[in-house]
This record gives sequence, structure tokens and C-alpha cells, in this order.
Amino acid sequence: MARLIRDLVRPYRSSLVFVLLAMTLETLAGLAEPWPLKVILDNVVNSHRLPGWMAQALSSLPGRPGPGQIAVWAAVAVVFIAAVGAGASYLDSYLSESVAQRIAHDLRMRTYHHLQRLSLSYYDKHQVSTFLSTLTTDIETIQDFASSGTLAILVDVLSVAGMLLLMLWLNWRFALIAALTAPFVLWYVSRFKRAVKKATRQVRQNQADIVAVEIFALQSQRVVEAFGTEGLEEARLGRASSAAVQSALAARRIKSSLSPVVAVTVAACTGLVIWRGANVVLEGSMTVGVLTVFLSYLGRFFKPVQDLAKMTTSVAQTAVATERVQAILGTDDMIPEPLNPRIPRHLRGEIAFDRVSFRYDVDTPVLREVSFKIEPGQFVGIVGPTGSGKSTIVSLIPRFYEVTSGRITIDSVDIREYQLHGLRQQFGFVLQDTVLFRGTVGENIAYGRPEATAEEVVEAARLANAHEFIERLPNGYQTVVGDRGLTLSGGQRQRLGIARALVRNSPILILDEPTSALDVEAEGRVMEALTRLMKGRTAIMIAHRLATLRDADKVIVFKDGIVAEEGTHRHLLSLGGVYAELHKEQQLASAEAAG
Repeated sequence: MARLIRDLVRPYRSSLVFVLLAMTLETLAGLAEPWPLKVILDNVVNSHRLPGWMAQALSSLPGRPGPGQIAVWAAVAVVFIAAVGAGASYLDSYLSESVAQRIAHDLRMRTYHHLQRLSLSYYDKHQVSTFLSTLTTDIETIQDFASSGTLAILVDVLSVAGMLLLMLWLNWRFALIAALTAPFVLWYVSRFKRAVKKATRQVRQNQADIVAVEIFALQSQRVVEAFGTEGLEEARLGRASSAAVQSALAARRIKSSLSPVVAVTVAACTGLVIWRGANVVLEGSMTVGVLTVFLSYLGRFFKPVQDLAKMTTSVAQTAVATERVQAILGTDDMIPEPLNPRIPRHLRGEIAFDRVSFRYDVDTPVLREVSFKIEPGQFVGIVGPTGSGKSTIVSLIPRFYEVTSGRITIDSVDIREYQLHGLRQQFGFVLQDTVLFRGTVGENIAYGRPEATAEEVVEAARLANAHEFIERLPNGYQTVVGDRGLTLSGGQRQRLGIARALVRNSPILILDEPTSALDVEAEGRVMEALTRLMKGRTAIMIAHRLATLRDADKVIVFKDGIVAEEGTHRHLLSLGGVYAELHKEQQLASAEAAG
């Protein structure tokens, strides 16, 4: 935790110096605050003689010497001390918040940058809600501690030391009462550190669970309403929320036990000092002003002590937050970059699998010794029963996952030798459900190449059979689509996805069942656009409807993680094997649906 905090605050050391100076000035103002009252009580009300240095200073100031002048300047001192303290407090508050916000920004971007570069296998094993909780709540916790918590510890130590020295100077016997009590307070609070840390960790996990339930329900609202399961989702959220309430109350129960103990301790010390102090004043060994200053310091002495004790809670919370951030930053589940990467310019699109095997985990082999070759410019179909490894094949080519064994080459070069970003720039994607982002239609088309001109965007839309319906939208290409583009039909979203791939102008296309969710009319327009898109490019299409592969140069059939058959549509039908069986099943299903 200390290493992470140090790295975060290093760029803002100069600002933190000013924060520390402001905090120190605020502390000094607090130490000076009771002294004008002492002067009034001792040197105005009781007419004790002023210390020599103070009498000499007053004699050089305007006004008639005497109690009246002392009272005036004591009042001026009160205002001056308050003004200095207020100004220092403002600078402390503003500069601390400024540093805190910048630290939060840096850590948030650093964490998000790392998340963006993790492999898909990492996301397969973790909840997105946990990441969201870390990017918000955990980073805010670290932000508060890094900006003000560390300096607050130092200032509290200085305050305790300063007040203890002054109390020792005023009356060392009374000062020992506070000095001997402080370790008890610190010991008492430190006992709760482990319990607070455990409770905080549980609270954070419950908060992440709430976010997970909310995200799932809100993203699936259409399905929820269609099945009338609003009550079920509310109950699910209710259980998660109730668990969060219980864990938060348990954490609060632990934290709340601190203040009463400290308050009683302070009251006991104060009562003892008042009892003994009254006797000492009556004996003439101490002035009323000195007792007043001492009682003021005693009341304030335990505030920084209590803050230091409570800092145990803050440290525990920050430790949990740091663990969760470091769990992300410390993850090396990334696709490795080669030491001397090749920068792919414009690949021809020759793709070869050489005895490739892959498994998502030790017990789940997906591909076994797969070998095949795709020539540049070929249109190749990938088919097979559910779970046969089709999607895995197209995920391995752009290195979304790393092969377990064997190798994949593009243009006779192992893809692990290419720069990762440069390799993925060579691919255009049209998926089963095109994901559109909140933004304009034009921005969504240009998503894969933001520098594309407006003319290029329009031309891509024309080729994708999308220009006509875009022009009918309220603001044409400037129309803002909702989250995930649900304001558009499935066919319209697919055509925008094709336009996006056209703008990208990549030599290799991956088409993951791009027409499986469309009706016959929409499929016809999408296939027409796909034909234009695939022209002159290597295209790999995972197809559910085998009719879309009639014109494919080659169809590769997978079953149980191996290549079962390979050939053209006509040739595979003549074999009477897996492909022919799939084709027969689809024809029967179509006939039943028509009948």
C-alpha cells in the first residue's frame, strides 16, 4: 500500500508541501488560540504582571498602557489567530482536494488502461461489477488517504507533540495524566484493525454484488418485462442489498465503539485535572489563565490522538481498497508482446493453423491438433454443432486468446511475432449482434477508424445498404443512438456494423453469424452488403444458416474440437457426413416452420 501511495503522490510533491505548510500553520493557530484568553484572565481580570517580552512589545504599540490596552490587543490577537487559521484551513482544504482529484484521475486511468489490455480469458473469470466497484469506491478511498490521510497523520503527530510540550511547560504533573492516557487510547483502537479490515472487505464485496445485480437486470430489461419477472429481479436485488446492509452495520458497530471509549477517557482526564487544578489555583501555585489554557489543550489533545487512533480504520479501509486495485494491476493475464515485434503493414491474408490446441482451463480442452489453411482473398465458412470450437477459432486468429500449443501464421509469419495492436488493425469484424455505442450514427460507423472523413463514412454506408435508412433518421448521420443501439432494428445495426468494417478497410474479415438473428428480408440486404464487403478480402464466416455458404470457396466443419470435414458446399453435401447432416436438419426445420 505504501508503495502505491508513494507512486501516486510523487508527481504532486510540490503541492503537498504547500498543503503541509498550510496544515502546520493551522495547527500553530490552534495552539495559539487559548493564549489571548489567558492574558485576559491573568493580566486584565486578576492584574498579574505581564511577562517581560510581552510588556515590552505592548509598550511599543499605540494606545495607553494598562489593562484596557491589553484587552484591546488580546481581542485583536483573537481575530488575527482566527484569520490565520481560517486562511490556512482554506488553503489546506482546497489544495488537498485538488491533489486528491488528480490522484484519483491518475489511478483510475492507470487501472482502466491495465483492464483494457487484459486478455478475454481474464474477463471470462471475473465479474465486471467488481471492476466498476474498484474504479469508483476503492479509488475514492485511496484518493482520500493519499491526498490528506498521510499528511493528516503527520500534522496530528506534530499537534500532539506541540501540545504535550506546552502542557509539560505549563505543569508537568498534569501533562503526565494526558501522556499516560494516550497510549491506552491507541492500544484500544489498534485492537480493532483486523476486524475493521475484514468488515470493510465484506462491505466492498457486497457493494460489488449489488452493482452486478443492477447491471444484469437493467441491461436485460426487455427480457425481464417479456417474462414478467420484475418481482424476481427485485427480490434478487433485495437479497444483495440486505446483505450489504448487514455487513455495513457490522462494520459500523465496530467503528462506533471507538468514540465512546475515547470520550469517557477524555472526560475522566478532564475531571481529574479540574479537581486537582482547582486546588492548585487556590493554593496560589497556578493562575486561572494557565489552568484555562491547560484545560483547553487537554480537550484538544485527545482530538489528534483520537484521529490517529481512527486512522487505523482509514488505513484498514485503504488497505482493502489497495488490495482490490493491486489485484487488477498485479494481474499479468495479458497477451504477451514480442520483444522485437513486426509491424504488419497490409497483410495479404494467408492464414494457416498448424496443429493448434487450445483449452480455457486445464479440464476443458476445446481444440485438438487443428490444422488448415486459408488462401489470400478466400471466403471460408466455419460450421459445426454447438460447442465444437467455431468461435474459439476466430478468437485465436486476432489473439484474443493465446494458443495452448501449435501455431497460427498469417502470411507465413507466426502471429505471436506481430505487434499486437498492429495485428488487430488488420481485421474487420461483423458480429452476430453489432454493438453500437452512445453517440451519433456517423461516430459509430467510424469507430474502428476515428480519423475517417465524412465522405468515407457516407460511402461505406452506401455500400452497406445503410445510407437510405440513415437519411430517414431525424438528424441523419448526426442522430444519436441509445445504449447498444436498441433504438434501431437488428438488420439496421448489422448494416451499420458492415459499414464500420468497410471504413476500417482491413484485409481480413471475421464474420460471426452476422445474419442468424435476422428475418429473410433483412438477411437478404445484409448478405448483399456483405458480398461487397468481402470482395478482395480474406473472409472467415461462422455460419448457422448453411445457405449463406453456398458461394464460399471452402467450408471447414468442426466437431468435438477437431476438423471433421473440409471442402466446398457442394462437395460436403456429396460426402453425406457431418455437414450434410446439419444441412438436412436445417431443411427439415425450415419445412416444419413453413408448414
